[in-house]
Amino acid sequence: MDKPSKSLLLAEWRWMLELGFSVATLPALLAAKRGDGHPVLVLPGFLASDRSTEPLRRYLRGLGYDTHGWGLGRSVGGVFATRDRLRTRLNAIARTAGRRVSLVGWSLGGIYARELALDDPARVRSVITLGTPFAGDLSATNAHALYEFLTGESPGTLEPAAMARLAGPLPMPATSIYSKTDGIVNWRTSLVEPSPRAENVEVLGSHLGLGVNPAVLWAIADRLAQPEGTFVPFAGGGPFAFAYPRTPLARAS
Repeated sequence: MDKPSKSLLLAEWRWMLELGFSVATLPALLAAKRGDGHPVLVLPGFLASDRSTEPLRRYLRGLGYDTHGWGLGRSVGGVFATRDRLRTRLNAIARTAGRRVSLVGWSLGGIYARELALDDPARVRSVITLGTPFAGDLSATNAHALYEFLTGESPGTLEPAAMARLAGPLPMPATSIYSKTDGIVNWRTSLVEPSPRAENVEVLGSHLGLGVNPAVLWAIADRLAQPEGTFVPFAGGGPFAFAYPRTPLARAS
């Protein structure tokens, strides 16, 4: 499986436009469904920190969620080195809130989120990943070589059973948000097998903009607002319906 083209990689500057569009459409974004106050742990992508997820966490906080950054600095440690500290973080949030935690993971953060959900399902309410390469050829990204250099980890260090487990079904609602114009991650590696509690949501946008893209923010808010233990597939709609190419509403418009 090929990594995204150089033209798509060079076009990642689009994230600035997506951020500006979110600021311009903030009144519309705040019309999203309100939250029930449950905790949401947001996990950043490779080389990023909680600063990158602050706009997303601030938005969700404004809708009534108890949002949390991962609190582990810049994401350079790799999956294996970070696993135990993330379990501790999840346990502390769940214990303090007395409720299960929804996980939102951006890129590499989504791999962390799926790992946490598989290892500690009793504490995880739902999982939302943004441009996360967890299925198929995990090396089909433009960040693969740098990740391997800095962490010493690669898909080759994972046993086939572990890779299949990571890409397999989760025991709670799961949504994978992806873009076919992602310049970092091959979008095919972000696809879950659809099921009564798992879905893929395509958006128009870049990889670096997934955490600030207004259509992504709207979809995250819609998914988190579902009552615990329930799952209805995302229908698109709302002020950003045009940005969900594969939803029935977008196809009909």
